[in-house]
Amino acid sequence: MIFKEALSGARPQVVGAASRKLALLAMTALPLCLAGCKSLSMSDMTASISRPDTEVPSAPEDVRRYTQAWEKRYDARPNDKETVLAYARGLRAMGQYDQAVAVLQNLALKNPDDLEILGGYGKALADAGRLSEASEVLKQSHRPEKPNWSILSAQGSVADQMGDHGSAQAFYRESLKINPGEPAVLSNLGLSLALTKRLDQAEETLRLANAHPKADARVRQNLALVLALQGKFTEAEAISARDVSPEQAAANVTTIRQMISQSNTWREIQKADGKPAPSPASGAASPRQRTAKTQDKDSQDAWSKAAAATLRTQ
Repeated sequence: MIFKEALSGARPQVVGAASRKLALLAMTALPLCLAGCKSLSMSDMTASISRPDTEVPSAPEDVRRYTQAWEKRYDARPNDKETVLAYARGLRAMGQYDQAVAVLQNLALKNPDDLEILGGYGKALADAGRLSEASEVLKQSHRPEKPNWSILSAQGSVADQMGDHGSAQAFYRESLKINPGEPAVLSNLGLSLALTKRLDQAEETLRLANAHPKADARVRQNLALVLALQGKFTEAEAISARDVSPEQAAANVTTIRQMISQSNTWREIQKADGKPAPSPASGAASPRQRTAKTQDKDSQDAWSKAAAATLRTQ
């Protein structure tokens, strides 16, 4: 039923915000994500290329040019599969998720049996936070006899955001059976492990991802995050500095330190990992403690959205 509604454009009630632990982790991850993801570079796309490359670049200005180039082709050929998929990838890279959904929805309606189109549509729905719809569409995007590693990883990302970390990790592991060592999938698995009380395993998994030649800034920021959450600030700063200036790397780690000291985030992460946390003072909570709790609650939805960018849909 939800699958039909997703294709038709009807919007069923979206599953609530990601689990509390996911919000807490995303809260700490955001500064590193924003700093790391902006630092990547790629050779410029040139105007002499008559047909734009379908591979989305990483640098923000390159992404803008990529999307504009494919937008022109889309205006001329709105029903061409390659054009629509490439244009939608550009829109997703620019954060224009609702527009990407609209573009792909039209194509999916006309091609309900095309697995590649359904996969792109499901990922766009996930980006837009329409998780129930995304889950249903992604189920239809590959076949049991021929599973797609990228779709499996996207299903894991959606499951994590819906709070079903056990299913998410199963999806990631199935994806890795098809594409062993894929750093983006290992990175997602590492974050998911961190959300299920296993920071040591999360670190081990993220180190494997970081050792891969294809590892990018987002993989490194996730590793730096998990290291910082364990108090390994010096190493976290060194890893962060691979993609940003030393000053920015230091600022990233300082931000995490401040969040740990000024809110309940670190205490809750420690509890989730089974590590002893400092005993709270007896009696009523101090004004500072009450303020931290209020800030955590008010920020939950915003940080949950940030987590969607950290957990990749490819």
